[in-house]
Amino acid sequence: MTETDPSRPPIQAGPRRRSTLATVFLTLFLDLAGFSILFPLSPALLEHYLAMEGKGGVLGGIVRAIESASPLAMRDPVYAAALFGGALSAMYSLLQFLFAPVWGSLSDRIGRKPVLIISICGMAASYLIWAASGSFPLFIASRILAGAMGGNISVATAAAADLSGASERSKAMGLVGAAFGLGFIFGPTIGGGLSHIDLSRLFPSLAALGVNPFSAAALGAFLLASTNLFWVTFRFDETLPRERRRKEPPRFRNPFAFFSPSAAPGIRRTNILWFVYLLAFSGMEFTLTFLAHERFGFTPRMNGLMFLYLGVILVLVQGGIVRRIAPRFGERRVAAAGLGLTVPGLALIGLAPRAHISVFFAGLALLAVGSGLAQPSITSLVSLYAPPDRQGAVIGVFRSLGAFSRILGPLIATSIFWKLGSASPYLLGVAILIPPAILVPWLPDPRARAAGAAGTEAREGEERSAVPLPAD
Repeated sequence: MTETDPSRPPIQAGPRRRSTLATVFLTLFLDLAGFSILFPLSPALLEHYLAMEGKGGVLGGIVRAIESASPLAMRDPVYAAALFGGALSAMYSLLQFLFAPVWGSLSDRIGRKPVLIISICGMAASYLIWAASGSFPLFIASRILAGAMGGNISVATAAAADLSGASERSKAMGLVGAAFGLGFIFGPTIGGGLSHIDLSRLFPSLAALGVNPFSAAALGAFLLASTNLFWVTFRFDETLPRERRRKEPPRFRNPFAFFSPSAAPGIRRTNILWFVYLLAFSGMEFTLTFLAHERFGFTPRMNGLMFLYLGVILVLVQGGIVRRIAPRFGERRVAAAGLGLTVPGLALIGLAPRAHISVFFAGLALLAVGSGLAQPSITSLVSLYAPPDRQGAVIGVFRSLGAFSRILGPLIATSIFWKLGSASPYLLGVAILIPPAILVPWLPDPRARAAGAAGTEAREGEERSAVPLPAD
């Protein structure tokens, strides 16, 4: 068996491979936890910088524009805060959309480890800038840098694909999904806890250095990034051997190339499927707290518990169920089942009566199980379709597409939420997800492609000297 056999990971099964895969899991977890520390702080951030700069500054102009566009925001500041948080999220997603293909292509050329180290260093620097953000423009600069460096998620996902053969790809992507889920559970919890520590009050002299009420949360994120950097530097074994790297310089493709035909069958259709799915999911994600508040009177604490409920189910499904059923039934069937469960989940959430909160939670459970099945299965599909020397580039475009969905989804969902009512984003999600749920089983068989590629590689191996796999 040659080293370029796509059906076998470059690091042999055993302690070494498991250790590296565990490092990939920890890398994703620490990265997502550090990123999501900001989530519960958006309203307070808005209040802090408005109080500091007043309505006449840059932020004041943004808030005035929000209030003029939404009468609700003029009556209740929570809507302005929500739209402010949405704008921050959209800016971060836009930068991920632009840079994820860059990092992915570069990692195909020089390897996963150096790109991970560079991007994690950039994330750590963004958190330090945030910790010293004595002004709103400096805080925005920190978010711009964080968004540009956020493409390391696609590189870590490509590393997980490197470590898994075709028969184990869904297990690896389930582990990636579990890392995402845990990161999004613990990150906001850490951020909420650190938000009670105001370093500018404890150490007033540091205010001249830009220390602000959110510096403790920023330093918490920096500590997570520093731990991540140490772990990757000393515990991460390179997953892409030199023999598998692209020989030509990396092509930094137009991010909109995800709609163009691809030489590898199935990639374009899977990318479009991912775009549609995340369009519906991100719209739900961003409007869910407002629906829960409007219909059931949820407080911020209850909203936090609601997301914990969703997160726990997602982690259990992605980390446990997917890895057991995908090898047996195949990624296409599991993805179809996930989309099939997401559709009634969205419908129940959107139509749940005020007097029947149990219907709402049943919808949340269906949504969480469906998403837990669909997300790793779709990621596994695009990874299986990708040639071995283009994993980083293909997954980079795939993640970039997801970021693009996270720009459009919340904008569309919030617009129709306020215009047509709280059920409208969920019914729209149902409508756009039914066709993909029906069509996903008709995608090309990825295991047949992997088997064909393995045969081609074996034939090519007879014409050149085989390079033995490294021993554990």
